Amino acid sequence: MLVKVILLFLVAMAVLALFGRLRFPATLRRRLVGRPAKCPKCGQYIIGAGGCDCGKPRAGKE
Repeated sequence: MLVKVILLFLVAMAVLALFGRLRFPATLRRRLVGRPAKCPKCGQYIIGAGGCDCGKPRAGKE
């Protein structure tokens, strides 16, 4: 009986995951979140409002 309950739970989670992927595809999520900012000089990811470690100021923030 316990095996049936666990199997039913796993099948229900898989169905919910499939419906979630259909409703929110990965490309839509990337568009909503946006792409992380990169330094145009060295290509390093810029975290926060400050500039890059290479010394070039962040693009658009002068």
